[in-house]
Amino acid sequence: MNRRILVTAALPYANGSIHIGHAVEYVMTDIWVRYQKLRGNDCIYCCADDTHGTPVMIRARKQGVEPEAIIGRMYEEHVRDLEGLEVAFDSFYTTHSQENRELAEFIYGQLKDGGHIETREVEQAYCLNDQMFLPDRFIRGTCPKCQSPDQYGDSCDNCGSTYSPLEMKDARCVICETPPVRKSSKHFFFKLGDFADRLKEWISGGHVHEQVQNKLQEWFDQGLRDWDISRDAPYFGFEIPGEKDKFFYVWLDAPIGYMASTMNYCKQTGKNFDDYWRNPETEIYHFIGKDITYFHALFWPAMLMGAEFQTPKRLQIHGFLTVNGEKMSKSKGTFVNAATYLKYLDASYLRYYFACKLGAGTEDIDLNVEDFVARVNSDLVGKVANIISRAAAILNKNYDGKLGTVDEHHAGLLGVLRGQAEAIGEDYEACRYGQAMRKITALADDVNKVFNDAEPWKAVKSDPAAALATLTYALNASVLLTVYLKPVLPSYAQKVEKILQVEPLSWEDLQGTLENHAIGPFERLIERVETEKVNQMIEESKQEQVQDAAAAGASTELDKSPLAKEITIDDFLKLDLRVVKVLEADFVEGADKLLQLTLDLGGQTRLVFAGIRKAYDPAALVGTQMIMVANLKPRKMKFGVSEGMILAASSPDEPGVFVLRVDEGAKPGQRVG
Repeated sequence: MNRRILVTAALPYANGSIHIGHAVEYVMTDIWVRYQKLRGNDCIYCCADDTHGTPVMIRARKQGVEPEAIIGRMYEEHVRDLEGLEVAFDSFYTTHSQENRELAEFIYGQLKDGGHIETREVEQAYCLNDQMFLPDRFIRGTCPKCQSPDQYGDSCDNCGSTYSPLEMKDARCVICETPPVRKSSKHFFFKLGDFADRLKEWISGGHVHEQVQNKLQEWFDQGLRDWDISRDAPYFGFEIPGEKDKFFYVWLDAPIGYMASTMNYCKQTGKNFDDYWRNPETEIYHFIGKDITYFHALFWPAMLMGAEFQTPKRLQIHGFLTVNGEKMSKSKGTFVNAATYLKYLDASYLRYYFACKLGAGTEDIDLNVEDFVARVNSDLVGKVANIISRAAAILNKNYDGKLGTVDEHHAGLLGVLRGQAEAIGEDYEACRYGQAMRKITALADDVNKVFNDAEPWKAVKSDPAAALATLTYALNASVLLTVYLKPVLPSYAQKVEKILQVEPLSWEDLQGTLENHAIGPFERLIERVETEKVNQMIEESKQEQVQDAAAAGASTELDKSPLAKEITIDDFLKLDLRVVKVLEADFVEGADKLLQLTLDLGGQTRLVFAGIRKAYDPAALVGTQMIMVANLKPRKMKFGVSEGMILAASSPDEPGVFVLRVDEGAKPGQRVG
């Protein structure tokens, strides 16, 4: 009996681009889903853009647009880049949807009716300068648990602890750097402790990896704290029913986005939503990064329990991506956006390399650039694709492209390959992709040895029957290897299917044999990775950072410290900062990051290329005033000469670039400072 499976990946946030670190999770999940479908299971892959919260709201405010404009643009970009990585969702939706609103209100209502919601006055961090309560992500300070500096107001990246912003030391508003004050407000709390016993039972039932259970036990030992699920206006999200200026915290409606995406799928296909979220026979799997374990292992299953929905069968938790043994770095060019990667390299390379590195645990994985090039070229080009490319060429040239039959000797060899099906399948099921890849490449080595020892390119003249038997074996072996690799390399598999003129391969085809079958003309299956292209990708990633920061006037070295190197007053006086007015603004053809600005410098006109395309609608900038470095040496770019630099604020921790605006009373050409 086939299984019914619902699979999700963590929702990408609609305030930034997909990068190769994100790609680990989406590719990992996609491989697992493709394997399940290859086995004939009813498996769907649902995801959505995570759209709510203060960062999107603030970014929209600074750009002078509605939040819907921001999330609309990012949705299109995310869909494009994930499709480029060959990630195939059955539903990729948005949390800013009517389905998500209705589900959030329903679950909240169920929890409230069950006595699991309470309200109380709480003191919150409030910025007197900005006249607003500060959401967690707009407060930074020192972690009260491990004393790590420069952490967000809700959780620590270093020790994983969660806490109230008021517990932090040296707290400051990230907008204006002002220390916040305390101010009372009514808030709504989900009584997580009501579900402590059920959560312990759920966690001990094999739903999370053993490595994670110990960490979860620490949280139980500390006592499960009530969870604040409300935020004060202004906030971009769903209003709490029956309340004024109170909104659901983004972390309440974000995981509900899994359900909304499922509902979208059901509406498109005529399927029954309850079959996925209320039927105990359905298996629900969440693939997530280890940084969001707390929410998915405690809050989320408790919400589902309280609303009487199915809880996940498994949380598949993975580690982070490092590059060359270090955290991804913008300045080193190893913080690579998916769009930049795809501009230079085939998605198959990254999918295969990730598969080689991924296991069932939560350990971080490293992308070593030299190893990446060597492994792809050796395994995919030199071993797997090598078999079919050589065999098909000889068969087409000497036998009119028609296979013979498999003799007893070669049938035995194919049996050895088929004998690995169960072990490879178990590796896929358990997310032990690295083990599966090692088994498959070892089989490819065996096939290549048989092929090379038989020398069919010589035997076509001396013993054509023996040569045909070898070629028939080699191409049947290629079918088996392709089936094994199809979850990882879907486009490669399609090319093989086209050459061999067979229907889309499934796991059942491991038992079949191609005999007396005509193949089509050979087409190249995969190209070698060129080191030059990898270097170009890294260099462009560096330049993207330089263009974003330099063209907008932001620092390029903010990775470790909130402050740049000290300068003297003499250094500062070298800068001629002037007020400018935007006369014209337009996109730059061929540049993903730049806008072309025509600026009024008090009677002079300057042309500046600014790396703010993803942050601003050019039409919204016309007529606004900003600050420009007027005495910067003109810089020749391939799009033209940039005659200055506008000033903006940016941070590696918060996506987006924000231009510094000037009050209306200032005049173009006036000096600043």
